[in-house]
Amino acid sequence: MTQFVRTLILGGLLITAGPSLAAGGADLDMAGTNVFDQASLQRGASLFVNYCMGCHSMQYQRYRRVAEDLELSEEMVEEFLVKGEKELTDYMKSSMPYDQSADWFGKPPPDLSLTARSRGPDWIYTFLRSYYLTDTGWNNTVLENPAMPHVLWDLQGIQRAVTETTTDEQGVSHTNITALEVDQPGRLSPEEYDRVVRDITAFMEYVGEPAVLKRERIGVWVLLFLAVFTFLAYLLYIDYWKDIKK
Repeated sequence: MTQFVRTLILGGLLITAGPSLAAGGADLDMAGTNVFDQASLQRGASLFVNYCMGCHSMQYQRYRRVAEDLELSEEMVEEFLVKGEKELTDYMKSSMPYDQSADWFGKPPPDLSLTARSRGPDWIYTFLRSYYLTDTGWNNTVLENPAMPHVLWDLQGIQRAVTETTTDEQGVSHTNITALEVDQPGRLSPEEYDRVVRDITAFMEYVGEPAVLKRERIGVWVLLFLAVFTFLAYLLYIDYWKDIKK
């Protein structure tokens, strides 16, 4: 095997493992998002604004861009997405004071514009489904001791951790979480809650690369053009060389 081939294989493995590495090696559930599902993106936009934007911003995305890409009327965006005194041309920024939020939460809530690209959709999907309540507050199996509380708990309900204690060869006991069980049901069934999280994740994935909606559609036409151009070039090649080859 040549060094060039080894390099290509190694690069492919690193790209494939990217989301897992970003998640610190945690076992992640498949999000199953579809950024071309317009209804999912519309629901995700509404859910994000109502449940996430109280603290988090998407400072690289404008409301008008969301309206154009998701085929929403300006009236719908202004009624359901734009909050307070913001305008359609504004960026999607939280109204929470950035400096004061550091005092309230220990650190400012991060901007989520590029989270789907840095962490991966599977990480977001698993994280929002992995909260559980302890005697000291909310915790998460994907990100231990998160600063963010479980803002979707009224939808999902309250989960408790099922633990198992094992003893290693040195006689040291270790307590591990084996499962999460719903202790207090929420307003949604588990299937409905999974769809809510999937919609939020899909919207965040779209915001991470809004051009993907047009880029892949245009890509189909580019490939068709190249196929037709290649065929015509081949016919030209045959016609040009037929006399010379004789």
